[in-house]
Amino acid sequence: MASSTQHDLASAAAAGNLNETVVRKRSLSGNAGDRLVRLAAGAGRLLPIGNPTRHGVSVTRNLSYTGTDHKAHRLDLYRPEVATGPLPVILYIHGGAFQILSKDTHWTMGMAFAARGFMVVSINYRLAPKHKFPAASQDVASAYSWVVRNIGHHGGDPNQIVVAGESAGANLAASVAVMASFDRPEPWAKAVLGTGVSPIACIPACGILQVSDTDRYRRRGTIAKWVTTQIEACERVYLDGAELGQGGSDLADPLLVIESGAQPHRPLPPFFVPIGTRDPLLDDSRRLERALQERHVRVEAKYYKGGIHAFHAVPTMKTASRCWQDKFDFLDSVLAERVGPAKIPHARRPAVPGAMDDWYV
Repeated sequence: MASSTQHDLASAAAAGNLNETVVRKRSLSGNAGDRLVRLAAGAGRLLPIGNPTRHGVSVTRNLSYTGTDHKAHRLDLYRPEVATGPLPVILYIHGGAFQILSKDTHWTMGMAFAARGFMVVSINYRLAPKHKFPAASQDVASAYSWVVRNIGHHGGDPNQIVVAGESAGANLAASVAVMASFDRPEPWAKAVLGTGVSPIACIPACGILQVSDTDRYRRRGTIAKWVTTQIEACERVYLDGAELGQGGSDLADPLLVIESGAQPHRPLPPFFVPIGTRDPLLDDSRRLERALQERHVRVEAKYYKGGIHAFHAVPTMKTASRCWQDKFDFLDSVLAERVGPAKIPHARRPAVPGAMDDWYV
C-alpha cells in the first residue's frame, strides 16, 4: 500500500495541481512551474484513476473552436457515457496566472463534472507573455460562441451553459458572464452578447477578479512578500504593454464592471463563489459577493476554513469534497428552477471503488 505522502503526491498529480502542500513558497508562474505541473498532470493520467471509462466518462480531444489548427484554440469534450437527452454544459476555463497550464493539466475537472452528468467543454486559450490581454478574453469569447453554435450536435443543451474556472480561469469565466450581460464596446464582447444566450450560472473559484492594481495586496500588509510578488507579476505579464483599445482593460477586471454603476442589457446569472480562507485572493471574492448582492443577483459565496489557493483541486484535502458537494447542490438548484427536478443530472455511481465520485463527493 502506498504511504500517505505517496498518496498525497499521486492525488496532486491526478488533480493537475501542485500547490502549497507539495511545493511550498515556490513560484509556478514561469516555464519551470509549467513543466512541473504538466508532468504531474500527465503522470496522473497514466494512473488507473486517470482512465475515463473508470468514471463512466468518454472524452473527445482537441476539437478546434476557431476553425484553425492553433493548439491554443482547442477544446476537449467530456460527457457521461450513459446519458439521455441534451445535457447541461460546463464551459471550463483553466487557471495558471494567464501564462501557464492548459486543458490537459485540468483533466480531473472535466471528469468530475461529467461523472455528475454534465457535458464539459474544457478549453485552451492563448497565454501571456507572448499573448497579452485581450487575447485570452477574445479566445474565451470565441469558445462561448462555439458552444452556443455547436454543442447541440454533441448532445449538449445550448440553453443550459455554465461558465466556470479557477484563479485566472475564474477571471475569464466572470468576464464571459459580463460579456453575455452588458452591452460592451469590444467586438468580441458584442459577439457573445449577440449569441442571444446567457449562461445559466457562473462559478469563479478562487479568482483574481481584478488584474489591474495588484499592488493593493501589498498595501494590505497581511500577505507574504513572495506571494504579493507573484500576484504583481501576473499583472505585469498580462497587462503591461497590452494594446487595450476600445473598452480599455475592463474585461481584464470583470469585478470592476460588476462593481460599477453600469446597467446590464440582460440580467447577470447566479454566481457560486468558492474560496479558501487562506487564499491570498480572498478579498476579490468578498468584493464580488458584495457587488452582486448590491445588484440583487443571486450569489452563494462559500469560504472554506483553512483552504489554500485552489484547494478544491486536490481531493485528499478535507474541504475539497465539501466544496464540490456545495457546487453540485448549487447547480442542482439552478437547474431545478429552470427545467424542474426531474431533469437534474444526478451523479452516476462508479463501478470501481475510489473512482471520481468517491474522490470529490
